[in-house]
Amino acid sequence: MVLPKHMRLKGHRCFDYIYKEGSRFYSSSMVLRVTNAVTKKPQVKGNNSKLRSSIKCAISISNKVSKKSVTRNKLRRLFHQHLSLRLSNITTDNEIWAFISLKPSCMNNSEITLLKECDKLLTKAGITT
Repeated sequence: MVLPKHMRLKGHRCFDYIYKEGSRFYSSSMVLRVTNAVTKKPQVKGNNSKLRSSIKCAISISNKVSKKSVTRNKLRRLFHQHLSLRLSNITTDNEIWAFISLKPSCMNNSEITLLKECDKLLTKAGITT
């Protein structure tokens, strides 16, 4: 199960906005940036008004984490699947953008530990309970 297209965040303007305006939540292996979506949306890829999700996510895994793209893509798919399960039933009043950046030290942890750490950050940010 992969995160549906309408739940993914894309477009460099969105990422620039999150870096400038987003609240940051840190852990030993990752950084979570969260912000409310801008009213004038920089990403206009289509009008999915019926399937509007209230939370859109993006994952960033640099080549400092792992030189192998296979490993980075596996982690990215793992996180997107986990986020789709955790965030599919959550609704909020306004749209939220979340951006997770993995640190190079994350490779020292197991996948289960990374997902638990992600859940703690989402709780700290007030997205989940």
